[in-house]
Amino acid sequence: MSIVKFNDVTRVYTSGDHELKALNQVSFALEEGKFVVILGPSGAGKSTLLNLLGGLDSPTEGTIVVNGRDISTLSDNELADYRAATVGFVFQFYNLIPTLTVYENVRLVSQIAPDALDAKEMIAEVGLSDHLSNFPSELSGGEQQRISIARALAKNPKILLCDEPTGALDSETGVMVLKLLLKMAKDYGKTIVIVTHNQSIAKMADVVIRVKNGKIRSISEQTDPMSADEVEW
Repeated sequence: MSIVKFNDVTRVYTSGDHELKALNQVSFALEEGKFVVILGPSGAGKSTLLNLLGGLDSPTEGTIVVNGRDISTLSDNELADYRAATVGFVFQFYNLIPTLTVYENVRLVSQIAPDALDAKEMIAEVGLSDHLSNFPSELSGGEQQRISIARALAKNPKILLCDEPTGALDSETGVMVLKLLLKMAKDYGKTIVIVTHNQSIAKMADVVIRVKNGKIRSISEQTDPMSADEVEW
């Protein structure tokens, strides 16, 4: 069952007389519960695609249907509700609130998400129950990223969107984070979409979408993706 459908989506940014076509007539569908990697060089349109799917931006042309709902025509308030209920975000830099504890950072989403999961349970899932009272500055980069994943999952989103989630981590810690994301996809049935330029991550995906110059160059399904331990980093 398709949870995401992009239909002839174009996104144009204008500055004075200059136009930049960040995405050009992009169409694809994603099945529920898949681990998806969007792969491409800098400036390819990956982040624009992720922002559109996340309701952080709207297309210039085309439609985006998520879970049977066309989000391309939603108002700002409706998009805010969509972001709260349907998508979770994991970024390269962790965006934790420095003045809140680990527990408070994760519990915060219960104020905006209608079906939020238990914060302590999600922190336990990422293996950091003994850090509930710590502040982000007291954690390593890998631990902070694991807390950002716990926070995103605590929203109980249907789709987890990850923008270069291992970009600020060393390779060993990055592998640990990727294994955690794969576990969450399997255990909680989430559709996980990772934007990256890292070819190695693509070897782990169920679906790989290659983007260049605002266009999709290929979409490939992998029937037997590698595990994080099998990939050479």
